Amino acid sequence: MSWAARISIVLAAPIAFGAAASAQQSAATMFRGDAAHHGLYESPAPALKSVRWRFRTPGKIFSSPSVDAGVVFIGSSDNSEYAVRASDGTQVWKFVTKGPVRSSAAISDGTVFFSSADGNVYAVDEIAGTQRWRFQTGGERRFSAPGIHGMQPRTEIMPDPYDLLLSSPAVWNGTVYVGSGDHNVYALDARSGAIRWKFTTGNVVHASPAVDGGAVFIGSWDRYFYALNARTGALLWKFATGDDRDIYNQVGIAGSAAVSNGVVYFGCRDSHFYALDAGTGALVWKRDHHGSWVIASPAIAAGTVYYTTSDEQKFYAVDATTGILRFRVGYGTFAYSSPSIAGNVAYFGAFDGRLYGVAIDSGKVVAQFSTDASSHLMQAHLNASGNLDLATFYSSDSTAAYPTLDGTVVALNELYALGSIVGSPAIAGGTLFIGTTEGTLYALD
Repeated sequence: MSWAARISIVLAAPIAFGAAASAQQSAATMFRGDAAHHGLYESPAPALKSVRWRFRTPGKIFSSPSVDAGVVFIGSSDNSEYAVRASDGTQVWKFVTKGPVRSSAAISDGTVFFSSADGNVYAVDEIAGTQRWRFQTGGERRFSAPGIHGMQPRTEIMPDPYDLLLSSPAVWNGTVYVGSGDHNVYALDARSGAIRWKFTTGNVVHASPAVDGGAVFIGSWDRYFYALNARTGALLWKFATGDDRDIYNQVGIAGSAAVSNGVVYFGCRDSHFYALDAGTGALVWKRDHHGSWVIASPAIAAGTVYYTTSDEQKFYAVDATTGILRFRVGYGTFAYSSPSIAGNVAYFGAFDGRLYGVAIDSGKVVAQFSTDASSHLMQAHLNASGNLDLATFYSSDSTAAYPTLDGTVVALNELYALGSIVGSPAIAGGTLFIGTTEGTLYALD
């Protein structure tokens, strides 16, 4: 059977349990908008012409905001989860953990769920900001490998400085699903925090689970993508992505998947973007990005998949059925930010502190915003093309023939001073909300 014929069958006859999924999913608010991670927001498209308000935290913000009932929820590296009034940016409450909060919140039935680097999953009352329960995992950690990215000493086990995010919970049918640095995927009772099941992978799980049709879809840094039974945790299938065990920088799934019409879409550090049959795990199509990581989660709208790339520095729109390119748009530096769609516009940020709005039908950049820090500091770091010159951040220690982890961390912190946008926008009521490494949560109209 030809690939074209196989794709036709996949899309015409989605997995048997898919039809029941939409009816069973709750109206919970979470990362990427819903449990299937479509990245769609029912809101007019913001023009990004004005700042409604700024809310500042003492720590860098890597997580993505979530909006529910007129309140924005955001985690910060100051070890806290914040609830901020969407209308005026005033603080409603602050909940303090013992580690940076780099996951995005899910809100369901009056409870806010999120993970902290202290190794706990928290459930907090949406109104009062008080703890309802806490689940302790086996502990958080970053993906680590000997001499990662070619750094010295070559035999030293090093944490990956580019492993920036924690798994964001998804809520479905009264269950909270979340990955952990202890290599496990957990299913927890949403009311009590009691464990319903756990599934152990071969490495760190910082991707966020997508839930659709009674299945949980999630990737691990062990380079496998998994489909699990949402009720029991039983393995339905797994798919092996590319391997690179010599230099440890082209392996693993850091980003999250989206599911639509019986197909699951995700990017990988092996520089490919994949579309798999959600029922069987068979490859439908893949795109090669020639050495560029694909960290971001895709958005899906009207038969098109949209996603950003890292080193390649391009935003892609591809046909959901075939993977054929519809358009691509370049930007100034690498991006982990997942596109969020409102109206006819997809919004995403980059590490240079710029936020872009791209018309999803034409590929034209129709809106743009720069963080305060980027506006003030960017000029000193631009190359002749007007894009970010990364060499201006890296010390001789990190750009030498034998770079070190210490030099790379210093360089990244200098880059973060631009107000990098690592997370993904949330959009509600014509306003876009985004956090930055300045520690600022912006509300943009």
